[in-house]
Formats: sequence, C-alpha cells, structure tokens
Amino acid sequence: MMKKWWMESVGYQIYPKSFFDANHDGIGDLPGILSKLGYLHELGVNLIWICPFYDSPMDDNGYDVRDFFKVADIFGDIEHIKAIIREAHQLGIRVILDLVLNHTSDEHPWFIESRKSKDNPYRDFYIWHEGRIKHGKKIEPTNWASFFGGSCWRHDPQTDSYYMKIFSDKMPDLNWENPEVRQAMADVAKWWLDLGVDGFRIDAVSHLQRDAFVDSTLTDDRYVLDWKKFSNLPKVHDHVRWLHNEVFEPYDCLTIGETGGEASIEEGLRYASFDAKALSMVFNFDHNWCNNLWSIDDPKDLKTDVIRLKQVFAQWQEAFKGQGWLPLNWLNHDQPRLMSHYGSRAHFKASGKMLATALHMMRGTPFIYQGEEIGMINHPFENLQDFRDIASINHYHELMRKHPDADLAYIIKKVVMTSRDHPRTPVHWDDTRHAGFSTVRPWIDVTPNHDLINIADQMQDQDSIWHHYRKLIQLRLTSDLRDVIIHGTFEMIDVAHPSLYVYKRHHDHDQLLVVNNFTAEHVIWRLPADRVTAVIIQNYPDVDIRHQTLYLRPYESIVFKTEAHT
Repeated sequence: MMKKWWMESVGYQIYPKSFFDANHDGIGDLPGILSKLGYLHELGVNLIWICPFYDSPMDDNGYDVRDFFKVADIFGDIEHIKAIIREAHQLGIRVILDLVLNHTSDEHPWFIESRKSKDNPYRDFYIWHEGRIKHGKKIEPTNWASFFGGSCWRHDPQTDSYYMKIFSDKMPDLNWENPEVRQAMADVAKWWLDLGVDGFRIDAVSHLQRDAFVDSTLTDDRYVLDWKKFSNLPKVHDHVRWLHNEVFEPYDCLTIGETGGEASIEEGLRYASFDAKALSMVFNFDHNWCNNLWSIDDPKDLKTDVIRLKQVFAQWQEAFKGQGWLPLNWLNHDQPRLMSHYGSRAHFKASGKMLATALHMMRGTPFIYQGEEIGMINHPFENLQDFRDIASINHYHELMRKHPDADLAYIIKKVVMTSRDHPRTPVHWDDTRHAGFSTVRPWIDVTPNHDLINIADQMQDQDSIWHHYRKLIQLRLTSDLRDVIIHGTFEMIDVAHPSLYVYKRHHDHDQLLVVNNFTAEHVIWRLPADRVTAVIIQNYPDVDIRHQTLYLRPYESIVFKTEAHT
C-alpha cells in the first residue's frame, strides 16, 4: 500500500486577502497568516494551502499574476513567506501554494512584449489569432464564451489581433504548445520549491490545451460556454506528465490539480492515479452541484439532492479505491459558503457538525476552507457596489443585458445566490468591530452575524462546531482509529435512502459505521446486523437506539465502532 505524508494530513485553505490583517490597512496579509499559525496548530491541521499572494493588479484577486517571483506589496514581501514556511514547518505544518499555469496578467512582462508586434520573441507565449470577417466586419475567431462572461477573445488594437482569455480580459492565456512556456513555468515551480514550499494546488490545470478554432454549436447564443473547447483535452495530460518528470517527481512534492470543465472520473484517474506519473490528487467539483441553487429564484427554495450527492461521493471513492488518492473538500473560494449551500440556519450546530463528519470520515485528505470550521454563512449583499468579484459583477451586467425590464432587486438576488464573494468575506475572529479581522473597514464588508458566529466564542464553547472539527482532526491524525480512518476501505450503505448518507470504513480488525442525516426530518433507520461497540463521535448529546433501530433527529450524525455479526 502506497503511503505518503499528504495521505496522513488535514489541510486548511487560506485566502490571504480575507484571513487576517496584521498591518491595519483593511487587507489580509502574510504577516497576518504568520501570526495565526498557532491557531491553525491548535485546530490540528498539518497542511495549509495559501491562495495567490504574488504581485498582481488584482483584477481577479491575485490569480492574474504580474510577477511569479514577487510578493504583492499589499501582502508583504518575500521574507514574510519565508518566515511562514519556516515557522509552519517548526509546528509540523506543510505549506503548499497556488501554481497558476493557464494564464498571466496582461501586465506581465511576457505579455507586454507579446502584444508589441507579431514578430516579437514573446508573441508565441500567448494564443493570438487574426480574427475573421463576417458581414464586412472583423469579429472574434470563434463564438466561444469566457467563464467570466462575454467572449473568450479580446481584441488588441496594437496589432489588430485577438488574444484568448478564458477568464477575465486582463488574464491572457499562455500557449502551452510552446516549449519555452512550459520550461518557464517549470522554472517558476522549481524556484518556489527551492524556497521551501512542499507543493502546489495547481489552478485551472485542465485548461492547458485548446481545441481547433471552430465555432461551438452547443447553443445558439452569441457566445457559447462550451467547456469541451478548452477543458480536459488529451494533450493536457502530456503537459502534466512532462511537469511531473521535470519538477514534481524530482522534488517529491505534493500536487493537487483543479480539474474544472466537467472532468470525468476516467480523466481524474488519468490525472492522478498512482501509476499516472502526473499529479498526486485532483479536486473535482461534481459534489458542488447537488442542489437546485442555479435554477431557483429564492434561497428559501434550496433543496439538496441527497441521493445524487451520495452517488457522486461513492463514484469517486470507488474509482480511486486502490488506484489513487482523493482530496476531500466541500467548497472553496469560488463557491457559496458551505452552511448556506448544504447546511441549515434552523439547525446550525447540528448541520455544521454533520457536514464535517460526513466529509472527514471518508477516505482521502480533508481540506477545510477558512471559516468553515465555525460555520460561517453567506453575506447578505444588497447592492452592486457591495460586490468585489469580477465574475459576480460581470454576471450582473450580463443579466441586465438579457433581462433589461427585470426588477433590479431580482437581478441582485440572482447574483447574490452564486457570488464568489461569499467565501471571500473576512474570517470572523471575534465579536468586535470588523470581526477582529482588522481595526479598519475591510476591503470587502464583514458578514453582519460575526457577533453570533466567531472563532473566539466557539473556542470557548466545548459543544461548538469548531471543537467538533478539532475532534475529527484528532481522530484522523492521532487516535488509535487513525489507520481505519486514513487507509480503511469505503463502502456506502443504503444507497437509495433519500435522507441518509451512510457508509462503512474497514481496516484490519477495525470497522466504523458513519451515519449522516442530511435533512431537517426525523428519520427511523434499521441498523445493519453488525454489533455496535462504541460511539466515536456524535453531534447530539445522546444517541437513540432501540432494538437495533436508530432514531435520528434533524441533521444528526453519528460514527459507531462496530464488530461484524457472527
């Protein structure tokens, strides 16, 4: 059985701009992260993923990189990240960074050169096209849409040409067909590994190849978001394997790919099976879409498709059994807050703890997104001026164009429901003004309920969601059940049950039964024949079992230790 340090880890994702502001300018920074390493150690995590802090114009909050080797002034300097790496390692915490491979900022020196002329040495670092003539007018080379709305092509008058940008206008896509680009990006990765980081979460790794430049017929919209035109195409795997041989294997580093674009399980295995010689793991997003959030007009109508959610988890668990390793995460910096997505305000503690248990007891490496450990919820944005995310702002303008007669409040509500700004609001450290994140007004407003949901209060409350996360981490990393939790087999039970997510874990002589009620309903469930020998962790004060029947309350979650029936 393959065993790597990252299989025996619990990760924590940090969005620097919103984590902690140490210099009191309203923006989270690297000194803020450094000052909170003790907190992360107390929570129990032993791996942190830090989102981009590179020099950037901040069009997309740092994913538009202007200089891969420089820290943005708003976050600090290179000595601060060196200190984070050094002190984290002293605490037994590994550090991985975002490696942005698909694009740069349009202010990056490579692109500044590339746009100067068609024969510039850096021209081929990016994807340029002359465009086409339609009805006597020059238009985009294809009808492909950007993830952030509008065309994925941007006209540049300097050479009267179009460059591809599948995200924002200020994020031109790199041309991975060019070996000089591949080597340059490999050198970026090596530079940070030599500095001491332990690996990377690789942003947008599935987008490193483009299809033939032919219009999509997926819909008849002016611009068509057809992911198959630039997602998970065959040559992406060649590029990733090249990086593995050039960088990842020689440094024996952790690599977790972000595979958007509806990556299939088969493609996931091509990226990250044990014998793929590519990545360590891949984040997939299939479980993010197991409710009706994108089709409703009011969050009060939100409903989880529990059976679909179970199927997604089980499919990936089954496919990677013995074949590879999975990261486990609910959501990240691009999706709504977990408690607003799958949790319940009416059953706050119970649902927050249940969601934690359901994820952390599976096979894989769990990741917590900052604030998830206290059950932070979505922000009640009310005006366009409240948003900071370019994708949310573009979504607003796109809806206004499509529905010019629509009520403004309706448009705002639609944008709010899926805005990427929700997870980017400041972490609630305490109940003071600005939630203890800063002494001045932050770059984006604090969610108003920080007096009710904050870290300081929950660390004092032994029955809090925070302490439940801490216990789950201890069970995984330091208890006598660590082998069954980390390396045990996964078997889903009662697949067709509409409310419960139940699975077994088994390793040597240890067996666990994990029962999670994903609804606000009371559920009566017949236990399997296995004998219950102990309750390992629960989210209600007691457990109601009568005659091998379990009486579950809303969002109740229990982990039993069991023995096979003889």
